[in-house]
Amino acid sequence: MFNGIGVSGVLLLLIIALLLFGPNKLPELGRAFGRTLREFKAGARDIMGDDEESKPVRKEVQHVEVEKSGQPSPMASTTNSESQRRLPE
Repeated sequence: MFNGIGVSGVLLLLIIALLLFGPNKLPELGRAFGRTLREFKAGARDIMGDDEESKPVRKEVQHVEVEKSGQPSPMASTTNSESQRRLPE
């Protein structure tokens, strides 16, 4: 956020803010700024969460080859651990 500002620059900004707003008003401004940031983060989280829910769910489909005689081919009858995995319903 403050990549180009060093420690001395931040201190200078704080002193200027103290002179402009006074010692009584600065805590109120800090609280208001904190509330604003929290609301912004919550809104951004809601928007990002909506995107994940609207994505279509992709399901794994297992293809089985069938010979003309109606029986599964020997290639389709061989199984491996990946094809036997069960998907949650």
